[in-house]
Amino acid sequence: MLASLAMARKGGGEVAAPEQAQRCGMVAIIGRPNVGKSTLLNALVGQKVSITSRKAQTTRHRITGIRTEGSAQFVFVDTPGFQTRHTTRGTAALNRNLNKTVQATLADVDVVLFLVEAGRFGPDDAKVLALCPKDKPVMLVANKLDLVHRREDLFPWLQSMQQHHPFTEFIPLSAQKEADTRRLLDIVRPYLSEQGWWYDADALTDRTDRFLASEIIREKLFRLTGDELPYTSTVVIDAYAEEPPPPNKPKATGLVRIAATIIVEREPHKGMVIGDKGERLKRIGTEARTELERLLGTKVFLEVWVKVRSGWADDDARLRTYGYE
Repeated sequence: MLASLAMARKGGGEVAAPEQAQRCGMVAIIGRPNVGKSTLLNALVGQKVSITSRKAQTTRHRITGIRTEGSAQFVFVDTPGFQTRHTTRGTAALNRNLNKTVQATLADVDVVLFLVEAGRFGPDDAKVLALCPKDKPVMLVANKLDLVHRREDLFPWLQSMQQHHPFTEFIPLSAQKEADTRRLLDIVRPYLSEQGWWYDADALTDRTDRFLASEIIREKLFRLTGDELPYTSTVVIDAYAEEPPPPNKPKATGLVRIAATIIVEREPHKGMVIGDKGERLKRIGTEARTELERLLGTKVFLEVWVKVRSGWADDDARLRTYGYE
């Protein structure tokens, strides 16, 4: 809906320029696992709203990041990497859930950012590209441009990519460079619908602090265990309570109490997470608490346990209990 064009008289009889119509739209970020989707989302929003790690399939939920700038509100959606490899026995329900999340997101969005590594396009990328809607703008975002030594090599690669899909835009960038992400915002802006904003101007995500706490703990779990810990592990928040600061005291003097459980598939995995004399679990908790205090702007008391729940990743009912949509 077009915003009303207000005209106001300034001193000296000068007429102010018309207000710009508000724009708003949903923009999906899709691609194979580990191509940089969450890193790009965080860069576009300007704050961490989606966790990252080198472990494949770190993102398991639909994460919304919101950037309001000028008259435009960008509602970015980071999706799980479409499952093309993790199809081993015992993870079928989880894999179906993740792929369903990707497909449902694409049905709702206004623009699709198809993320690949600059100069690369493999079978896994092709499987994700096949999901892109034919009736919506799909932009080819070539990430990790800083790793390309010969930029001229991108031209033949780009020509070959146009044969795979009629992309509306080609955007080479490095997600970690602010100038590149700003250029991406400028390119996407005209594709947003002229309509009122969906969120407040200062909103960054539609996810709760409780959800972000579980994600931060899971990120530290993945980063500190690497490939040692199998794919089938998750984090559940058992309790989340906020204690406000004393009267007339700043927010930083308040306290958030969090109790969380790391769920693993087998008993040996529990030992991997706990580590020698509990050192690894302690480090997971310490790093998660430190980051949560920075994000929440208050003190955090965090307790983390580890439990074995065999078969959870292939149990639809248990997936719902653990917060998978």
